[in-house]
Amino acid sequence: MGYIIDISHHQVPSKINYDKLAKEVVLAIIRTQYGSRTLDRHYKTHHAEFKKREIPTAAYAWVRGFNIKDMEKEATDFYNRTKDLDPVFWFLDVEEKSMSDMRSGISAYIKKLRSLGAKKVGIYIAHHLYKSFNLNLDEADAVWIPRYGINNGKVNVAPAYACDLHQYTSVGKLNGYSGNLDLNRLMNGKSLDYFTGKKAEPSGATVTPKPAQTSTVTIYTVKKGDTLSEIATKYKTTVAKLADLNDIKNVNKIYVGEKLKVPGSSTNSKQSILYIVKRGDTLSEIATKYNTTVYKLVKDNNIKNRNLIYPGQKIKIL
Repeated sequence: MGYIIDISHHQVPSKINYDKLAKEVVLAIIRTQYGSRTLDRHYKTHHAEFKKREIPTAAYAWVRGFNIKDMEKEATDFYNRTKDLDPVFWFLDVEEKSMSDMRSGISAYIKKLRSLGAKKVGIYIAHHLYKSFNLNLDEADAVWIPRYGINNGKVNVAPAYACDLHQYTSVGKLNGYSGNLDLNRLMNGKSLDYFTGKKAEPSGATVTPKPAQTSTVTIYTVKKGDTLSEIATKYKTTVAKLADLNDIKNVNKIYVGEKLKVPGSSTNSKQSILYIVKRGDTLSEIATKYNTTVYKLVKDNNIKNRNLIYPGQKIKIL
């Protein structure tokens, strides 16, 4: 496999032979901004040149928000500046303490980014800040950690914490660029397909769910005055089925605007697959196979630990 690189305007396009470099690279992660005020000077060129050579590109933004509102502003700027480039992944680059509660700030940033339309969102967290920042990494679809050890262009040490991407050097050398490059490797069983969105052909060991395990659901938005019993009657189902399907603890309490999955079909229905976990499965592999994200699987199935699933467990894929 080729190399995963991350670059910014420090790698000047005029000094890059994209034809040669593209032959070495399988994914380029490109900086859009350093906070909201500093826009990367060459990010559009980098995206265009790599895409021209059929190399997938992702995007990252250095986070500098000083409060929740500012974090949301940065997320909005990041999205608006990058959306037309259609990155395969969006990464938050968390390397400085820009506000007292970084956990809540990063959560607000991710929530805003997703609300705007970003599908796969990851977090790059500095190794020395991992513990003190205590970010909610379950909100991310991938965790990316730098740790170099002896920084000589090769892998010398692994991160002390679980991650999906490991940035192992800042002095990598590849054909097509004479300067230093950040190089990264896949970790935690993640495949390149997970990051690029290119689905590999299913292997013979992968078992496709049987038709009996597939159902159709309608997404219903709760309106003022609605009750579960009225919704159940309308869709010819039961309160018990609605409560079970939506993990509702109190059948007498639903909220205006809440999205409920309702058995049955409608013109706006989406196919729902019930996947039975098999030995050796991981959420990232299941997400890749069904063209979704780990974050969505975790959210839809109320999974507490994304690294812990077990054979026989039922995973709803919506």
